[in-house]
Amino acid sequence: STSADGKSSHVATATVMLLGDTCTRGCRFCAVNTSQAPPAVDADEVENTASAIAQWGVGYVVLTSVDRDDLEDGGSSHFANTVRRIKELKPSILVECLTPDFRGDMEAVKKLARSGLDVYAHNIETVARLQKRVRDPRANYKQSMDVLVAAKECGVYTKSSIMLGLGETIEEVKETMHDLRDAGCDILTLGQYLQPTPLHLSVVEFLTPEMFEELKVYGEEV
Repeated sequence: STSADGKSSHVATATVMLLGDTCTRGCRFCAVNTSQAPPAVDADEVENTASAIAQWGVGYVVLTSVDRDDLEDGGSSHFANTVRRIKELKPSILVECLTPDFRGDMEAVKKLARSGLDVYAHNIETVARLQKRVRDPRANYKQSMDVLVAAKECGVYTKSSIMLGLGETIEEVKETMHDLRDAGCDILTLGQYLQPTPLHLSVVEFLTPEMFEELKVYGEEV
């Protein structure tokens, strides 16, 4: 970025994972630990996380988490409490929450969207045709779109992401862009899928920089 005097300036950023390191789902692209009975949530995590972030000197923080289907609200209140505490300690920090789908509980989504965060992010991950192959059966295209709609209804910026190289076509990516726009999504990132271990989905294609540029231009016109 560039400051008012024309000199280059940068905003320090950080990403923090909440709710432990064990997910209740098993998506085929992700190498995180999985269990239907993950460890209990750390009762001190909200305060410890917010206090640490406030002292780091960062201007933008991303809070993310594993799926916690074992929790009543999927962890939404834990996210929201962390956002509020960060804002209490350092109001100038911009907070993005990259969230699970909370099992399609739109009240949980709205609870977090109204917590004072600046960007509500939820990843669609892949095109509609590949959802069942790529994601855990408890996740799906419509449910993720509904999450983004519900968050947008609360008046916040919304964001999503698509992994490329899993066998999707360019036309399918463009269709997904339109669906995200119809859902009110403000920000979209595209990234190349990389296989984390031999047990996970193989890369079907490595997209060229030119293909990424084509999608960038198209996306900015949608």
